[in-house]
Amino acid sequence: MNDPYDAPRPRPVRPGEFPLWDEALALVNRDLDALLPGRGPLVLLAPPSFGEEDPEHSHVYVALPDGRWHGNDLWSGSASDPAVALAEVAEAAQDTVMECLWQVWPVCAEHRLGMHARQEDGRPAWWCAGGRDPGDPAHERAAVGELDALHRPRRARR
Repeated sequence: MNDPYDAPRPRPVRPGEFPLWDEALALVNRDLDALLPGRGPLVLLAPPSFGEEDPEHSHVYVALPDGRWHGNDLWSGSASDPAVALAEVAEAAQDTVMECLWQVWPVCAEHRLGMHARQEDGRPAWWCAGGRDPGDPAHERAAVGELDALHRPRRARR
């Protein structure tokens, strides 16, 4: 028997339910693994709907493997455009990682600053705000999904 006070649990989003979000999450998970190995993979979760059976009205979140997430759900309109889907999933992943793990991600190896996803030439990329020096401007670090070990931040000297 179910306890009437038990909150319904979110369900994993089925593969293929939102194909563009699945593809976007695979790219974002590559970036997560490049800079924070062993922390992922992130997953898509959907809390139970309350009478809404149409998947377009589902609320989908980017969550840690243990089911925790933070921030807004993915905008349903992003599920039909690959570039928008990737930007939306990257931003949601960043919110979840930073708020649930209390860790800045992704970090620019050159400036040791957190980066943000933004559209550049029709594709999402990780951008760094640059250094304090005017000769050290904001720059694109890598396209979302293309961070690798070369972009791994340096560890502080002990």
